[in-house]
Formats: sequence, structure tokens, C-alpha cells
Amino acid sequence: MNLLIDNIGELVTNVAGTGEGGPLGIRRRAALLVEDGQVAWLGPARYAPAADRRIDAGGGAVLPGFVDSHAHLVFAGDRAAEFNARMAGERYTGGGIRTTVAATRAAGDNTLRGTVGRLRAEALRQGTTTIEIKSGYGLTVADEARSLRIAAEFTTETTFLGAHVVPAEYADRPDDYVGLVCGPMLRAALPYAKWIDVFCERGAFDADHARAILTVGQAAGLGVRVHANQLGPGPGVRLGVELGAASVDHCTHLDDDDIEALASTVTTWVSEPESSSTVATLLPGAEFSTRSPYPDARRLLDAGVTVALATDCNPGSSYTSSMPFCVALAVREMRMTPAEAVWAATAGGARALRRDDIGVLRPGARADLTILDAPSYLHLAYRPGVPLISQVLHNGVPACQP
Repeated sequence: MNLLIDNIGELVTNVAGTGEGGPLGIRRRAALLVEDGQVAWLGPARYAPAADRRIDAGGGAVLPGFVDSHAHLVFAGDRAAEFNARMAGERYTGGGIRTTVAATRAAGDNTLRGTVGRLRAEALRQGTTTIEIKSGYGLTVADEARSLRIAAEFTTETTFLGAHVVPAEYADRPDDYVGLVCGPMLRAALPYAKWIDVFCERGAFDADHARAILTVGQAAGLGVRVHANQLGPGPGVRLGVELGAASVDHCTHLDDDDIEALASTVTTWVSEPESSSTVATLLPGAEFSTRSPYPDARRLLDAGVTVALATDCNPGSSYTSSMPFCVALAVREMRMTPAEAVWAATAGGARALRRDDIGVLRPGARADLTILDAPSYLHLAYRPGVPLISQVLHNGVPACQP
């Protein structure tokens, strides 16, 4: 069985050098054929092949499914009161993480699974077809392992974040906790994790501890990601570059050396997708929810750095699962053009996960795509807060029709 999507007014392929729109590779009045979960053909609608089934896009825009490369979905409870306090003027310091740790440890598996399933479905309805999910709210050997086991039921992009913060019971013994993360906790996480991450920040883990944890994880076969430079200047970005991290995330406070280090990693993606650039993943939902300064995306882009957008969905500092919202924030608050923001939320996220089968629409790519109830991708920023997702296909199968 194959499926033809036709009457597409604007098709965003993210294949540079084809169509129009620069890196978005836009095709007009197009059609796209899906077969066996992959894009089998795309081109002018008048040349569309026969198909077993058909979806009429109604003249709307079609783009690759969003790739959310940074999310914390395995948790219990919420921190609405903390959000309320921040909106009243309290400063965000990251300290509320331990509140979620306590609630998560006390929750049963089904409670955690229900939260992940609810948020994963919520993201899918908003066009997110690939999502990375971190642990980090268990911080014991057993709780980190079960968090990753549950996350792996919903995605293949799972990240071990045992080094989120030092838990209260180790507050006076951070070296002992780092030893636990590097030893028994990592061994318990390995069957379920693809990536390892560290919150390299004041009040969390310093450069020496972060390097030790990431190096051990890397030696065990995990890819590297880093929470870096969110709360202030620090060593996280350059540590990530040093270790060949796929992504350094937040990047709110960067100096010239940080940007130069990121720019120096840029490679030709087509020839080296497995060891490509260290991506700067920006998380504007966190700045929105903490009233913090936004990253200077314009500065990164002008330096040639590869940029991704993600939600940072978590119960404390960015409780949103909406990639369209993050696109709109990036355009309004971070000086990105709509084209740059859409690319960052699709192809950029794929590069942050070192994937070349998603975030793009071309023959052979996975048939993950979003159909908009709007004539152009521009409407994602032009009409913020409006539910523009008409239909989502995941692995070539209609996943939801909001």
C-alpha cells in the first residue's frame, strides 16, 4: 500500500539547492508519495504517480515533522507554584529540580509512563515526530534505570542524565556522587540509553566532574550531549566541543571563544553525518518561562554555527511541548528569520541527534511530516498560538488529525 499527498501548496524539503527558499528547498504545487514508511517520490503534482490512497493537503504547506532534540518527560508532579513565584520576581537558579526528584522517586512506574505518554501524544499533535527524552529526575541507580526504561518505550533517542544535579543525600559528598554516576548508575543505564548528558553549570557539575562523567559514558559507547552556559558564562560549551558532543544545549551566555569553538566544528553534513558539527541547541521556552535573557541566535548563525531549536519540556523551567511555539519565540525574541527557525526545528534537530533520515523530505527519508492548515511555513511565526497543524504522518502513517 502506498499513499499520495497532493494538492500541496508549499512543500518544505530541507534539501538545499532544489526548489526555492534556500536551505528549505521549497517546491510549489507539489505532491509526495509515501511507501513502506519512507518518501518514495516527490515532485510537481501534475506528474504524480498513481497510488492506493490519497490525502488532499488542500493547498496547505507540508514540512518535515519537528525534531525535538531536548526534552525531560519522565517526572511526577508539577512546579506551578515555582513558576508563579518567578513571574512575581524570583530569580531562576535551577534549585527546583530537587522538588521534582522527590516526586519522581515516590511515583510508580504507571504514573511516570502516563506522564510520558500524555506529553508524547501532546507533542505529536503539534507536529513533533521525533523526540529525545532524558532521565535526570531519579538520581538513584534504580530510578535512573527505570526512567530510561520507560523513556525507551516512547523513543529511540534516550539520554542518561544522572548528572542533572547532585541529590540532597550527596550534597556534602559530590565526589562520591560522581563516582556513583560513573559506575553503578551508568552500568544500569546502558541497556536503555543512547546518549549521556551533564548539567555543567554552577550549582550542578563543574568542568572536571562533567568531563569525568562524559568521558566514561563516551568510552561505554554513548553519544555526548551537554547542558551548557544556561545560567551564566562557563566551560560547558568548550567542553562539549572538546569531546565532540553532538549538541551543547541552552547556550544562553556565550563569549567569542565559545562561538569560535562551535564554528570550528562545522563539517560537510552529507559526507560526515556520523561525526558532524557540534550543534548549538537553543531552548527559548526556558527563557520564556524563567524571564531570563534569550540566546543570541543571530550571532551564532552569522558565525556559521549549526543551530537547532527544542522545547526543553520539563515541569520546572519550560513546561511546553510545542515546537511551533518555540519557532515563534525564536523569530520574535532571538532574531531568527522564519526560514531559519523552521530549519532549526526540523533539520537542525536531526543534526543535533546525528540523524540524516529525519528532518528532511527526500526519497529514502522517513515519511515523518506535518500538514499545515495554512499556505506557508511562515504562518508558524506569523500566527503564533493558533493550532495550524492539520495532520501529522509518522513513519508514513497518519498519526493524528487535531
